[in-house]
Amino acid sequence: MKNSNPIQKDLIILHLTVMVWGFTGILGKLITIDAIPLVWFRVGIASLTLFIYIAITGIKRLAIDKTKILKYLATGGVVAIHWILFFYSIKLSTVSVALVALSAATLFTSIIEPLIKGNKILIQDVVVGLIIISGILLIFKFESQYFWGIITGLFAAIGSALFATINSTLVKNNDPKIIGFYELLGAFIWVSLYQIFAGELNFDTLILKGDDWIWLISLGTICTALAYVAGVKVMRSLSAFRVALITNLEPVYGIVLAYLIFGNSEQMTYGFYAGTLLILVAIFGYPIYKKKRSLVH
Repeated sequence: MKNSNPIQKDLIILHLTVMVWGFTGILGKLITIDAIPLVWFRVGIASLTLFIYIAITGIKRLAIDKTKILKYLATGGVVAIHWILFFYSIKLSTVSVALVALSAATLFTSIIEPLIKGNKILIQDVVVGLIIISGILLIFKFESQYFWGIITGLFAAIGSALFATINSTLVKNNDPKIIGFYELLGAFIWVSLYQIFAGELNFDTLILKGDDWIWLISLGTICTALAYVAGVKVMRSLSAFRVALITNLEPVYGIVLAYLIFGNSEQMTYGFYAGTLLILVAIFGYPIYKKKRSLVH
């Protein structure tokens, strides 16, 4: 019983975190700027938020091994690419389509996690991932006008699977807040370098609408700094695959919120909802299967 309590607590934290993540898609649509500057502001605000928190609670904690810092900064590049692709997916389609495409992270994690950690690829994990992909293909068929939005969302899912797997390894013996700060700082540095070389980082970049600033601050503090640290922390007790599986509930929260806020612009065909239902059956059915299988063995 004692060992199960931390896991149950982390599961509750993860579900609450996923609810917050479900709102990021809404903010991504409300914010009028393009995906790359959007992510630049997001990670800049988030890393500054975490720095202020760490400075207040003990700045010396940032003085860690240089090798670890480099690993975290490099991982930040993966995080940046994932978020840029995700917000591009929203701009090219809808919040609902982008979130459902992101569900493919389960399949990619079932393959990437064992490869990185040197474990055996579990057939049942791959099967669940393939069921989710089947749901996405069904959505492809009925929502073909969003082809590039779905493709971009699938690449975002690969990025999500990759950094979730990397973080599940890094977090074992490290403070999630320190990891979050350096990874978000790394994302900010990588996106800044891209914009400098592309000639896109200038004074005009800082000129935004009033509403954009409100949404960006909300996105950077609550939906990124707070949620990111919480999401990394739970990986101490939960596998990357389990995290990815629960993260697939993000479309549920996101689709409901998007429909309530944006109305008919987020209304899809019956094929979309059939594909989404198939994905949800896989998400909820898999833990039940795993539990029954463990009882049998």
